[in-house]
Amino acid sequence: MFFGEHHHSLDEKGRIILPAKFREALADGLFVTKSFDNCLLVYTRKDWFELVDRVNSLPTTKASVRNFQRFLVGSAVEGEVSRQGRISIPQNLREFAGLDRDIVIIGVANKLEIWAKERYEKYIASAEQAAEIAEEIAEFGV
Repeated sequence: MFFGEHHHSLDEKGRIILPAKFREALADGLFVTKSFDNCLLVYTRKDWFELVDRVNSLPTTKASVRNFQRFLVGSAVEGEVSRQGRISIPQNLREFAGLDRDIVIIGVANKLEIWAKERYEKYIASAEQAAEIAEEIAEFGV
């Protein structure tokens, strides 16, 4: 299981140093793919193949299923953790997520999220505002 928020940097070759506590779980390999939140997702091999099995069981007669498969599975790349504890992020995925220099790695139970720091800060600010609004509305029984 992955937990916590970690601030790191992307190097000039598109590599990220993973927090030490995440490396063992990813030692057997990993998959990096796009997220609908304009960040990247990192799965262990085991969790990735379980997800792909579930996705492949969906009815491909639906356009939304095919689009989901293309987005999630079609954009995925296989990777590994180097001896230095780094993973490489391909250029197309770096561009998609807006990764430049400063990044945030978030542990979200069975996966990691990799965010551009600026995007993550904007997301958190909007999420906190939404939570405040929800609390105010809850007072009215909604």
